[in-house]
Amino acid sequence: MASSSGTCSGSSSLLQNSGSEEDLQAVMDQRKRKRMISNRESARRSRMRKQKHLDDLVTQVAQLRKENQQILTTVNITTQQFLSVEAENSVLRAQVGELSHRLESLNEIIDVLNAGFGSTTFVEPSTNSTTTFFNPMNMGYLNHPIMASADILQY
Repeated sequence: MASSSGTCSGSSSLLQNSGSEEDLQAVMDQRKRKRMISNRESARRSRMRKQKHLDDLVTQVAQLRKENQQILTTVNITTQQFLSVEAENSVLRAQVGELSHRLESLNEIIDVLNAGFGSTTFVEPSTNSTTTFFNPMNMGYLNHPIMASADILQY
């Protein structure tokens, strides 16, 4: 009886083993399908993240190019303004030099007139009389050198 029950249990065990192997295979296949679906979904999400990152980088490149163009435009405008101001400055420096030279010449003339001439006596040929010529350069308020400042050069 023991052997018959063992055989009987052995054959039912084979049936259960084959059933449980099929069940086990089905469970493994189900897990494999779930894992495959999960991997596909994960790969899809990864591709979407990569695409979003690429789109963000493309947008950033466009923005940086736009900013770069604006900076270049500003630099070009500033350079043109600098060159214009530099040219105007050169002209003004030349004018200051010329006016300073003229002023120096005028002051030398005034010094010569003040030193050499006080009042001058002339003899009129027709009447043989002497006439005193009054030199206005000897007047006190006119006896100062001519001074210039940058204010008079402004237009």
